[in-house]
Amino acid sequence: MQNRISSFPPIVDDQSEILILGSIPGVKSLEKQQYYGHPQNKFWPIIFHLFNEEFTDDYNQRIKILKKHHIAVWDVIDSCERKGSLDSEIKNEEANQIAELLDEHLNIKAIFCNGGKSYKNLQKLLGKNYRLPIFQLPSTSPLHTVSFDVKLEDWKRILEFLV
Repeated sequence: MQNRISSFPPIVDDQSEILILGSIPGVKSLEKQQYYGHPQNKFWPIIFHLFNEEFTDDYNQRIKILKKHHIAVWDVIDSCERKGSLDSEIKNEEANQIAELLDEHLNIKAIFCNGGKSYKNLQKLLGKNYRLPIFQLPSTSPLHTVSFDVKLEDWKRILEFLV
């Protein structure tokens, strides 16, 4: 049976310079009501590594770290039907208003997609020649079995766009 699920509100403010887009939260994230809530997801370890911050499980502190480093986070999909957490199981999806968010936050200089699904969906939404650079990064999901070090190396691209 497919369950209708919804994304979380964006984490963004007027200082945001980078937008990281996932597809839509997985089961563990939905249970916790937190972005990248699965304990095996590498998103938070990568962010803390990139900015040389002391790791914490405290979600409010994690959000503060994102904002401190001018990172916005959202999902490409607003809602969909999905059994489990696999992007391949997503059906009847509705897009988030990404272009509108970017129009409201003109400090954002680049968009980084956490995995292939968010990248493909964003290409459909914004087109291939959008005014901002768009990059696909390896998914931080535990289902994407590339090593942490390889993921981290690719994710370092974000640093090129921050002052």
